[in-house]
Amino acid sequence: MQQTSEQYDDVVKKCRSLYINKLKDYGSAWRILRLPSLTDQIFIKAQRIRQLQENKERRIDEGEVSEFIGIINYSVMALIQLEKGVAEQVDISNEEAISLYDKHIAITKQLMEDKNHDYGEAWRDMRVSSLTDLILQKLLRVKQIEDNKGKTIVSEGIDANYQDMINYAIFALIHLNEKEKE
Repeated sequence: MQQTSEQYDDVVKKCRSLYINKLKDYGSAWRILRLPSLTDQIFIKAQRIRQLQENKERRIDEGEVSEFIGIINYSVMALIQLEKGVAEQVDISNEEAISLYDKHIAITKQLMEDKNHDYGEAWRDMRVSSLTDLILQKLLRVKQIEDNKGKTIVSEGIDANYQDMINYAIFALIHLNEKEKE
């Protein structure tokens, strides 16, 4: 599991770097987005990944990697929105946005480590396409919970679904990195 932890950190480092650079360009303009808007952004990225996996022809020169990174970063933004609520205007500094990013990634990584311990790193035997499908399933669950005004009867909340999407996307990126090295 040490290798997984290091690979996880390598992926997060790339995602975090892009997040920071976008903060420099745009600030925290995303703070005005309601959760369904963030969910829809993630859904679009997951749908695009699925299309890339199924179709050989590409008209845009961006692959799965950038879309999985987008899923991770938008999911972290959603977790921040769940914690702080939606703002009417930019209300946090770049430093606070980075601190919140790090906080939610740390919580999500701990969840991954706990599940990895119990499941024995089963994700390593999964295909990237299966991880994509699981992300899409989580998105459909989140949309239903959002449509139900956040209420669930026996299911985990929206936050757990966003955390799972982050972890699935990181696993997919680890697989893609390993395939690239072959």
